[in-house]
Amino acid sequence: MKTLTLTLAAIVGLAGAAAADPLEGMWRTAKDDNGNSGLIQVAPCGAALCGTLVQAFDANGNQMSSPNVGRQIISQTVAQGGGEYRGKVYSPDRDRTYNSRLQLSGNTLSVNGCVLGICRDGGTWTRQ
Repeated sequence: MKTLTLTLAAIVGLAGAAAADPLEGMWRTAKDDNGNSGLIQVAPCGAALCGTLVQAFDANGNQMSSPNVGRQIISQTVAQGGGEYRGKVYSPDRDRTYNSRLQLSGNTLSVNGCVLGICRDGGTWTRQ
């Protein structure tokens, strides 16, 4: 009985790992208006995906402290099919949250967002 329970637990664990969304993982952002970038950890949050800033880097690529570390940069993000995702993305350099369109292609992620008809190209993020 103990062996059966462990086997079932392992199968359930592997099934969950196999079902991970391709967007999940660590992403290095493009440089912002100040030349800064960050590492975003994307993981499930409820029925959507969210991305939290876990490290910040200055224009020279050196790790720096930031009040935004720990903040959700990506939120309410849901797959639309064909590598496209829609949700929200927060831009620390402009202190704005945009309606986002993310396009996943292999290990790159094109990030774009709009708010009140004003759109911004968030550049290309790379998987780490």
